[in-house]
Amino acid sequence: MTAHYDALETREQAAREADLFSRLPGVLRSAMTAPAYADRLKGVDPAAVISRAALAGLPVLRKSELPALHKASTPFGGFVAAAPGSFPRLFTSPGPIFEPEGRQADPWRGARALFAAGFRPDDIVLNTFSYHLTPGGFIFDASARALGCAVIPAGPGNTEQQFELIEAYRPVGYSGTPDFLKILLDAAAGSGRDVSSIKRALVSGAAFPPSLQAEIKAGGIDAYQAFGTADLGIIAFETSARDGMVVNEDLIMEIVKPGTGDPVAPGDVGEIVVTSLDPHHPWIRLALGDLTAALAGTSPCGRTNMRIKGWMGRADQTTKVKGMFVRPEQVAEIGKRHSALGRLRLVVTRQGEADAMTLKAETAAANDALREEIAGTLRAVTKLGGEVELVKVGALPNDGKVIADER
Repeated sequence: MTAHYDALETREQAAREADLFSRLPGVLRSAMTAPAYADRLKGVDPAAVISRAALAGLPVLRKSELPALHKASTPFGGFVAAAPGSFPRLFTSPGPIFEPEGRQADPWRGARALFAAGFRPDDIVLNTFSYHLTPGGFIFDASARALGCAVIPAGPGNTEQQFELIEAYRPVGYSGTPDFLKILLDAAAGSGRDVSSIKRALVSGAAFPPSLQAEIKAGGIDAYQAFGTADLGIIAFETSARDGMVVNEDLIMEIVKPGTGDPVAPGDVGEIVVTSLDPHHPWIRLALGDLTAALAGTSPCGRTNMRIKGWMGRADQTTKVKGMFVRPEQVAEIGKRHSALGRLRLVVTRQGEADAMTLKAETAAANDALREEIAGTLRAVTKLGGEVELVKVGALPNDGKVIADER
């Protein structure tokens, strides 16, 4: 039995980077045939975007912007040049955000994740993600079929009927949320139904804390996690190494400072930004609003792509202070105006039944003059007054949080 899906997963990282960035200019040219990308990337020479540094110079498209953009120009906000009828399936997600499914084999890039979780051709998979309007069910359905598995399109809910399917077809694999897997196992134990055929699982869409992992493992199921979105499909996945998540092939992932498009220092927590290389439906620097950090080195499983710690919270920390919104972009702007500063954290509290802000700033050059300058910048950028506390370099946690609402 092979340990990897294909040779792409174990190639030298330099070869992977060369491949991705040799293909990126063509994807950019294709993207710029769509009116929204043509406007956002106006003046960009696709032929010059052949490195991470050049890519970081392109504007970020925030997923949080998509509902308004899609409403203004239905269905895809002007970011897809192809006609909606050129896609085999058309979906919607809360927002609403509208997503098309590609025509290629494994359009959501999930076969690798299933393979890494131990799924193999001819396995029968119980897929309990929803097939109703949203792409979740189809993401895992198409991925399993691309791997050569047979799929039971069960969807969520109706445990009695699920038990009938499990006892008749004896699926070896499960895909769905970890929560629903626990519901199935608990209900089966309570009613004497046999679900023992299920030996492995790929779970996503909900938290999978260590306590639940241990409970699922005690039930005889080896479960792995995948990180994905309705826009991009499977972005990263757990492997047998159980050491972070490996980024999927054919995607370029960046980790940036929240509120900016600027890459973080290696190992720092930041917001996930993804560029996909599907010319029919490209995503160029889509900022997901999710936080993570890159892990150093190569995975012990032998896969050589970038690894991340997994989901570490939300990057959109916008909050309201004294009736006015304060955003991570504003905190980032303060940092840009003062080169002597490292990490920043704006702490929002209540003092005397009123909102109060304190900007904590790392610096190796603390002095009263700098504190006063930063306080002036804080007021100029946010239109709100606040205290400034200068702290030693390394004093603030590396967790990607730039606004901490402690009220």
